[in-house]
Amino acid sequence: MEHFNAASEEDLEQALLSCLRSHRWAARVAEHRPYPDLDALLAAADEAAYDLGWPDLTEALAAEPLPALPPDAYAAAHTALSAAHAAYEARFGHVFVICLDGVSPSETLDRLLEAIRSRLANDPEEERAVAADELRRLARERLLHALRGAGPQSACGWRREGAINH
Repeated sequence: MEHFNAASEEDLEQALLSCLRSHRWAARVAEHRPYPDLDALLAAADEAAYDLGWPDLTEALAAEPLPALPPDAYAAAHTALSAAHAAYEARFGHVFVICLDGVSPSETLDRLLEAIRSRLANDPEEERAVAADELRRLARERLLHALRGAGPQSACGWRREGAINH
């Protein structure tokens, strides 16, 4: 926490934007420093994410990569997932997001396809709420990984560079 609390505004902003590409979220998390411990930081990050409006969430969604398939997935799996993503984006107007933390690589494809199919049945307002919650979960997991110095990759699909060490 010491390094997080002492980081320059610029370094902290870049690191936070790597967790969730919302300038409002990053500013809210940064402005409440210093944090006494990790739990306080995570609570503040969650609160800031819950307070985001649709324009802030749209900003974050625009920067999200599509969830990645395991490298050994068949071409047909890539085709099925591409078609599902296209249907989702046509229905809701934004990229599909999901936090896959704790999902084994062998279950990734099934979980992705099941979630997209299920969420396609949501009405747009319901899906906004689900997408917002998934973004909050992604931000939390990415922040944890950055603080632990675990590198740029997590089960949530984070592929961005940078870490903030304790």
